[in-house]
Amino acid sequence: MRTIALVGNPNSGKTTLFNALTGSNQHVGNWPGVTVEKKEGKLNFKGKEYNIVDLPGTYSLGAFSEDEVIARDFILSGNPDVIIDVVDANNIERNLYLTTQLLEMGKKVVIALNMMDEAERKNIQFDIGKLSKKLGIPVIPTIASKGIGIEDIMQASIDMIYGDIGTGSPLQYNEIINHHIEYIENVLKDEKLPYPIRWTALKIVENDEEVLQKLEESDISDDSMRNIEDFFKYHSSENFELEIIDSRYAFAHRVTEGAVKRPQEESTTLTDRIDRIVTNKYLGVPIFAIIMFVVFQLTFEIGEEILGEAAVSLIENLGGLIQVFLIAIKAPNWFISFIIDGAINGVGAVIEFVPLITILYLLLGFLEDSGYMARAAYVWDNLMRRLGLQGRAFVSMIIGFGCNVPGIMSTRTLDNKKDRMITTLINPFMSCGAKLPIYSVFIAAFFPNHGGLILFSLYTLGIMIALIMAKVFSKTLFKGESSYLIMELPPYRMPTIKNVLRNMWDNIYGFLKRAGTTVFAVVTLVWVLAVLPASAEPYGQFTILGRMGTFLAPILMPAGFGNWQASVALFAGLPAKEAVVGTLGLLYAGEYAEEGSLLINSIQQHFTSLTALSYMVMTLLYTPCAAVLGTIKKETGSIKWTVFMALYTFAIGWIVAVMVFQIGSLLGFN
Repeated sequence: MRTIALVGNPNSGKTTLFNALTGSNQHVGNWPGVTVEKKEGKLNFKGKEYNIVDLPGTYSLGAFSEDEVIARDFILSGNPDVIIDVVDANNIERNLYLTTQLLEMGKKVVIALNMMDEAERKNIQFDIGKLSKKLGIPVIPTIASKGIGIEDIMQASIDMIYGDIGTGSPLQYNEIINHHIEYIENVLKDEKLPYPIRWTALKIVENDEEVLQKLEESDISDDSMRNIEDFFKYHSSENFELEIIDSRYAFAHRVTEGAVKRPQEESTTLTDRIDRIVTNKYLGVPIFAIIMFVVFQLTFEIGEEILGEAAVSLIENLGGLIQVFLIAIKAPNWFISFIIDGAINGVGAVIEFVPLITILYLLLGFLEDSGYMARAAYVWDNLMRRLGLQGRAFVSMIIGFGCNVPGIMSTRTLDNKKDRMITTLINPFMSCGAKLPIYSVFIAAFFPNHGGLILFSLYTLGIMIALIMAKVFSKTLFKGESSYLIMELPPYRMPTIKNVLRNMWDNIYGFLKRAGTTVFAVVTLVWVLAVLPASAEPYGQFTILGRMGTFLAPILMPAGFGNWQASVALFAGLPAKEAVVGTLGLLYAGEYAEEGSLLINSIQQHFTSLTALSYMVMTLLYTPCAAVLGTIKKETGSIKWTVFMALYTFAIGWIVAVMVFQIGSLLGFN
């Protein structure tokens, strides 16, 4: 099967084109890091099936960050039959820098000149034929978001694969660099190389240490290596990297000259006018805080108070009907107990909060698709730099609001190890969607009139703790300078319903999937432990589960919630945070059910408003779920950092929860 790779700058519409080609539902975002590893899909075109690979968005193939390494290595070693280079028509000259690197590799390239509709609105005109002639490769106008040009780009790609279309003219540099490249090419022609000859020669001229090391590890002969080293020893030891970079930009400028016509005076756009306010040095962070407060207020008002009550009623009525049915068919008592107390009161307690999560992801999706969330990294850059990080690290933190797993994976876009490690270690303090059901049930029980404020305060506390720990880590474990923020701010766009709903569904599906698998498994295990041994009262302190909780309770006593049910629920949340609510729903089954929600009435009997607050703080900060720990192991390649993450976050959660309870008690809030 032939393979077609998609490459391009961030925000060029690369993943949108991938979705249009394959019918896939990859998340499309307005910031770097949405695609952090290659994604694959299939396309059947004119009776033949093709493998389409979506590579991470990157400005160059310099391999400074993890996503650049993934893109570069696949292009060099994955041997795609053709590369579709997605170029933003609004920023064509800058995007062509990546194109020059692809041409240097001698790969077959087709350019998808994307976002032509936005370019036309800005009165940017293109001579497509002249662009194609200057580059020596096909240039196809596309509007990926509307499906325009999709068939043309595929036909051009197929013609490139099966036809005699060339790979573009080799980029020429100054006379000295050309001489060096030509000499090394001649030396390497008879060698078995891991990379294309011309690109390898170019990297040697650039004094690229990684390529030199791989060359030495390959089958290249000692004589060839000696010839290369002697050549530089006697002819030049100069580093030509900057001159090569200048040559690439000069080439891009020559290509666009006479082929791209821009208006003499660029008018002030709506994006410019909005950014003067929302990215203002003094107003940027307060505006971000206000927007997020409104998001959480609407989340609670709509998702909990309006839709949430309907969901609770639906689950309770369903439980009643199932119980009547099971009694009618004379099902065993243990089975009725498992279905009603375990599945309905356990897993059902989690599913009740789907409306809340739906509204949150819907609102965040609108903000992201509009282009605003990319501004958050920019306005936070100054503060983040003072704490030892760059502003783009805040992007990973915001992604963590949905789930910490993609938030941690997106750290691959950061340029140095220090930034990646610190951002990874603080990401779990970003409150993920799985914790929303925990907050919601305690808010409904004790703070029903201040739901938005409590949610906003919890998320803000998570950010503050993360920033404090970032400063601590940058001064202790990871000393050194952080890299500078280089990030494109996309124009504001009207959010597309398709993208917003896709993003929302992806998160809801993940939530429901965990509820039906991990949470169900945890609740089943908890139910078994809560009814054994048979001699003990079910759900009592002398069951196996009760004894485990009694053993753990003293650890949490200083935080105010040292009862065995609360202790067990926290530890049940380690596989998946949703299991905390599921476990509480199961353990409190049958109690205080005279009116309203069973779980809420039970919680009001076992907690106070102060202990509820400290419990929410603990769930916000303590050890992340198993999926996050597994991702940390994968990304860091170290069990040491995984264990460190599990222990230090639990310690932070315990300390802050104890402070909340003890200080609150001293002030008389209990």
